[in-house]
Amino acid sequence: MTMLSVVRKQLRSHPALIPLFIFIGGGATMSMLYLARLALKNPDVSWDRKNNPEPWNKLEPNHQYKLFAVNMDYSKLEKDRPDF
Repeated sequence: MTMLSVVRKQLRSHPALIPLFIFIGGGATMSMLYLARLALKNPDVSWDRKNNPEPWNKLEPNHQYKLFAVNMDYSKLEKDRPDF
């Protein structure tokens, strides 16, 4: 028997386990999506070192890269660093 058939058999005999599988699967999916977002959108990560070795220097001061910002309006920020 494969693992999938064992799980199906258990879910048929114990239907109260279905919400557990749904929430565990949803949590695993959301954590993988968040890790993918961090790897692709975070300015601290540099995938192309040859063409863009320091991607954090090319960010505008009003660029929002955080997923959730509490009471922060990035459109009104002024430039606070020199150009390199």
